[in-house]
Amino acid sequence: MATGFTMPAPDYELSPITGWTREHWVAFADQQLLAVRPCFSAQKALIRLSGRPSSSGVLSDGMEGFARTFMLAAFRVAGEQGNDPHGHLDLYRTGLLEGTRPGGPEAWLPICDRSQPMVEAASIALSLQLTKPWLWDTLSGDERAQVAEWLQGSSRSTCVDNNWVLFQVLIAEFLAGAGFEHNAAQIEHGLKRLEDWYVGGGWYRDGDNDGTGDFFDYYCGWALHLYPVLWAGFAANRHPEAQARSEIYRSRLVRFLADHVSFFGGNGAPVFQGRSLIYRYAAVAPLFLGEAIGATPLNPGQTRRIASGAAKYFLDGGAYDDRLPSLGWLGAFDPMTQEYSGPASPYWTSKAFVGLLLPADHPVWTAVEQPSPLEGIDAVQHVEGPNYLLHSTAVDGIARVLNHGSDKYYAPGPDDPNYRRLAYSSHTAPLFTKDPVDNHFAVLDATGTPSRRARIHRLKAGHLQAGHHQAASWHAPVWSDEEDPANSRWRVATATTAASGYELRVHVVEAPNVDVTNPGPAPSGLRVRDAGYALADTRARLSWMTTFLESADFTQAYGRCTDSSTTAPSGPRASRRWVGTLRADTWKAVWQAAAASSPHWCTWEARHPQRFLPTS
Repeated sequence: MATGFTMPAPDYELSPITGWTREHWVAFADQQLLAVRPCFSAQKALIRLSGRPSSSGVLSDGMEGFARTFMLAAFRVAGEQGNDPHGHLDLYRTGLLEGTRPGGPEAWLPICDRSQPMVEAASIALSLQLTKPWLWDTLSGDERAQVAEWLQGSSRSTCVDNNWVLFQVLIAEFLAGAGFEHNAAQIEHGLKRLEDWYVGGGWYRDGDNDGTGDFFDYYCGWALHLYPVLWAGFAANRHPEAQARSEIYRSRLVRFLADHVSFFGGNGAPVFQGRSLIYRYAAVAPLFLGEAIGATPLNPGQTRRIASGAAKYFLDGGAYDDRLPSLGWLGAFDPMTQEYSGPASPYWTSKAFVGLLLPADHPVWTAVEQPSPLEGIDAVQHVEGPNYLLHSTAVDGIARVLNHGSDKYYAPGPDDPNYRRLAYSSHTAPLFTKDPVDNHFAVLDATGTPSRRARIHRLKAGHLQAGHHQAASWHAPVWSDEEDPANSRWRVATATTAASGYELRVHVVEAPNVDVTNPGPAPSGLRVRDAGYALADTRARLSWMTTFLESADFTQAYGRCTDSSTTAPSGPRASRRWVGTLRADTWKAVWQAAAASSPHWCTWEARHPQRFLPTS
């Protein structure tokens, strides 16, 4: 349990799995808000936390602390119909007026093109919508005009062409509903871009980046589903298309949640994939949202079990050991963060508390907790939109995402362990090393440098008889930050299938003709390396298979011990012993069959992550 947090006693009658009820969620919100109070600036417009500043600077970071905890307070107070025994809103009212006062000592940075204040302004606008009767309506006309004038900076600004367009939608909608001048075109543009990014099956990509890469991650749920649904509710009596759009968003959310439940392990942890993972259990926001609008394939007891399980996983796991959330997963771990993240960025976990908008007598709070639909069965499902294979097993509660579609590729540069691995899970995390190792297939050059997977290209039904239990892709490997995969003459195609905890991977390498100007190893001396999941212990070992083309000889090699305190986000907290059982006999038999049937070198690999179980 987190140091200094006072939580209610678990209720295992109502919640036999997690022990958490609505009372726990309210207490968790209050404890976080009380813990951050000593960090308020003198005039309450900034919350200054210690730690590495973001690329936007310390003033922006202070405003971020205000805005994101304001959102937490808003969900908490609105969910209690204005009941605010700790006086949270009084602090945010004071800070709001100080931050928007031109020339004041704690005045916020203006909202301008592609700036972080635009992100935080959306959280402020959302919070003002939610708490309108208890905060906005208590302001004088001049005070409202002052706040509106600062928000109107968004109306004159451009934004990043991804989920940021929805920040402008929320800001403009608040201004419109409050009777102030707003940029109506930004609402239409943001909602249109949302349609451009819809790929079917309930999935959105987070922007299209002019087609250079594919972006699928938790932003699909905690931004691209959350914000449009909230907008439709706010705009219901004002925008002529709000109701029709609401029905569209509702139908998409149902389909998305049918897949989203596969991203949570039986231990409560979300699958470790994508950027902004310091937002942790914000991933449960769309689950509560589905309950709020009647758009979920889950029953209420299942929704609460998954959501509470995720929040409890991080609280009990040490994410709040100093009463403030760290920049990391369980403990602090800087390598997994992005440059835009500052000390207060983790408070985007506030989105998870959208569930508090559901009253205490809602079934999501009164139903007896029930296991997730996947906790009693082994499941494998192909998701066409992101080209994922979702694989979960009941015996160990491990959720896995086998990745053949999300790469977050912009241009030549460093490897990205959050997006380009072949697989991710709820119980493991990638190594943050210069050269990729875990869950990665590499062609090794003469110095042993492994190739990298950069832009991922999908192989669809025309190339592979794709069904529900398999997915495939190809990439052009590169060996350095400077190389452009578009210029690589190498090709690696990979297909994956899975069943009952086993993963079967097929790799086909197409080597270019000998050319001294071509990066990579000479085809006649081809060496490759394939590895599975990195295990959370300094005593654990990575294992991979190394095969030489010229000898067609099967060999198995064990890799070096890896210090998780420097390369894995579990950090030094990972103290449990893990045991890995590998199937070398299966590898050899299947590899021999594959090699005999293909003119290209290929290897099939069987993995059994369900056997990577703690011994204590």
